[in-house]
Amino acid sequence: MNNESSNASPGAEEPNAMMQEIAPEARQKALQEELKGLISLVGVEPLVDLLLERAFQLGATDIHLDPRPNGMNLRLRLDGVMHDILHLDPEYAPQLVSRIKLIAGMNIAEKRIAQDGHFSNMMMEQNRDVRVGSGPTIYGERIVMRLMSDGSRFTSLEQLGLSDKQISAIEQATARPHGMILSVGPVGCGKSTTTYSCLASLNEATRSLVTIEDPVERRIPGVNQIQVDNRAHFGFVEALRGVLRQDPDVIMVGEIRDQETAHIAVRAGLMGSKVLSTLHASDTGATLDMFREFQITRMFLADAISCIIAQRLIRRVCEKNRETYTPDEVTCELLSIDPAEAEQHKLVRGIPADSNFHTGYFGRTGIFEVLAMNPSLRNYVVSGKPGRTVFEAAQEQGMETLEQSARDKVLAGITTPEEMMRVLM
Repeated sequence: MNNESSNASPGAEEPNAMMQEIAPEARQKALQEELKGLISLVGVEPLVDLLLERAFQLGATDIHLDPRPNGMNLRLRLDGVMHDILHLDPEYAPQLVSRIKLIAGMNIAEKRIAQDGHFSNMMMEQNRDVRVGSGPTIYGERIVMRLMSDGSRFTSLEQLGLSDKQISAIEQATARPHGMILSVGPVGCGKSTTTYSCLASLNEATRSLVTIEDPVERRIPGVNQIQVDNRAHFGFVEALRGVLRQDPDVIMVGEIRDQETAHIAVRAGLMGSKVLSTLHASDTGATLDMFREFQITRMFLADAISCIIAQRLIRRVCEKNRETYTPDEVTCELLSIDPAEAEQHKLVRGIPADSNFHTGYFGRTGIFEVLAMNPSLRNYVVSGKPGRTVFEAAQEQGMETLEQSARDKVLAGITTPEEMMRVLM
């Protein structure tokens, strides 16, 4: 499901790590031995290719190369959690960093400042994009590679983890001829995946669709996609102004980062275009407060926003290795279960095994909070009520919160109370 990715990018989400279905093909120790053997035999260049291949197979969203006093630590982010994979001796670290920077089109001689780059690689019979970021630390240069999801695959709203009621609210918002649909949350929570899913549902020959992205994450047939380039002074603001003069029906803005972009996006939503975008905000109520910080007129804000989707990614219990148990009193309180009825609720937890990288979890799904704007909520916004008040009013009207969404997934045997607390507390 952020420009993130995830932010993650779901990474990834971000990236479509949300619904990753590729089973791990190597245990942690086996992967370590494989990489060690390769670098000792043939050097750094094949190591990069094998590392990327294994990372994609495991469903990793990020590869971290962290310098240490005695070499470099290689780590993978799997299902949102970091795992140590390998320690590289000092002699190999500079070679590995230089190799990655070279293929990413970065300046290998410049080590004093942060740099960004990217490259594409054929993995698993698909062209996979990799974003690269580098920067100096006290022990040397650090590299982080964000592994983008398969750009040819799209996740439907039904697959994201939304409830039927939430899907209905989003579909009603996308059916309107104009207005803003916002996906919000922290980096790597799947905002981009959700936004692309909404865009895919609107991608019809009868509409003119345009995206403005940094970078373009997925190539979509039938959609005009624009890559911003800040070095050429062509950012989101300049691109959005130009697109508004080109008769768009649907505009996807990769991310609203500043006041000027927010103003133009709101104006576009009021002028007859449907606007899809992402924003870094903790929940639906906080989103409204952020737009007030951007100094958007309350009346414009109330009229422009159709729907706000707040989300997180939560790990799924491994399907192959799991067990059931009866919740104790503390867990019952967390899940709003009557302790006297604890025996009626069988929860699940994973058993650490090779198939789940010894975590008990494999794959992720989304938990969501969907605020659909209606006349009463618009009145709250117009009258200047804070976002928390609007949030509470929406909850009273039946809006399912992030916490309720997570609780439902625990009771359904999808995740655990511990994972719920890790993500939300």
